[in-house]
Amino acid sequence: MAKTSKARITDLVGDNLNFNKGTQYGDHLMDESLRQFGLGRSILIDKNNRIIAGNKTTEKAGELGFEDVLVVETDGKTLVAVKRTDIDLDSKAGRELALADNATAKANLDWDEKAIAEAIETFGIAPDDWGVSVEGFADDEEAEEEPTKKEISTRLIVECKDVTKLSMLFSELQDRGFEVELKE
Repeated sequence: MAKTSKARITDLVGDNLNFNKGTQYGDHLMDESLRQFGLGRSILIDKNNRIIAGNKTTEKAGELGFEDVLVVETDGKTLVAVKRTDIDLDSKAGRELALADNATAKANLDWDEKAIAEAIETFGIAPDDWGVSVEGFADDEEAEEEPTKKEISTRLIVECKDVTKLSMLFSELQDRGFEVELKE
């Protein structure tokens, strides 16, 4: 039997070199998901209660007033599953939670290039081995040497009553490199 204990969210320490800066839209989706469905997935902490995975989830949960953490100790050889006894996958809530989990993970990823560059230098990690291309990660000196392009700023305003379609458009524009902002 795995050792379990209780802790408080405030006992956890965020990753000071988190590779994911998160996005405004991803934060919005996470807020909506946690308010509507509660917590659904676990986070990962190290032996010192420092967050390895789930920094954004922990931050948002704390903001929304969640306080308790159930800690399951493992050595990495046992899969830990969170069982929601109040949800059936073959229900509207179950399917929507599955969709919300995947959509939030996708929409809330924004690589912190400086943090990755620091980890490459300090720890010798190879992001390419994990599908993270570092080709675009230029240091400040190289960025300054590039000729500057004339920027033209234009705004596109989209109104849509279908939140799902709007979310998909938002994610697509974000994936294509556009600066996007969600306003109510």
